[in-house]
Amino acid sequence: MEELLHNISQCTICKAHLPLGPRPIATAHPNSKIVIIGQAPGTKVHESGIPWDDQSGKKLREWLNVTNEQFYNTENFAIIPMGFCYPGKGKTGDLPPRPECAPQWHEPLLEKMSKVELIILIGTYAQNYYLKDKKNLTERVGDYKSYLPKYFPIPHPSPTNRFWRAKNPWFEEMVVPELRDKVKSIL
Repeated sequence: MEELLHNISQCTICKAHLPLGPRPIATAHPNSKIVIIGQAPGTKVHESGIPWDDQSGKKLREWLNVTNEQFYNTENFAIIPMGFCYPGKGKTGDLPPRPECAPQWHEPLLEKMSKVELIILIGTYAQNYYLKDKKNLTERVGDYKSYLPKYFPIPHPSPTNRFWRAKNPWFEEMVVPELRDKVKSIL
């Protein structure tokens, strides 16, 4: 695992497409119990090098009902984005994650983690890659039980996603408590 994470940290596959240059961000441990697969680091995370070190991460930890210490303990959580580097700015937010990362690195990482009990798929990009169904994000999140025990699809906790959360209050009322219970039972 150490060698694999080192190789990821040195990755430059999509260097030409990255406005801030490569800075792959991923964490994992052979004993990780929960894998979080999100989109890609934002500018703040690119600067700090700490995954989910922003407002989205604060909201995610609130949804999971975990402390920073629990969240950043790699034996609890592996953090593997769809794109490992900041992809750049688009018209309505960050660009989509670079498509090179997941096919290159996800399988080798997951193969080295034999104790994973849950994979949390955050947002459309992760869900489309892993679930391969024709549902949209709202349908998947509403039907999360059908993906258990392996996957738990949730929306992205970004402040820019507040409109989705406002339109779908059932998520925080009904799904988040189930997510918290699942995480608590695993940790």
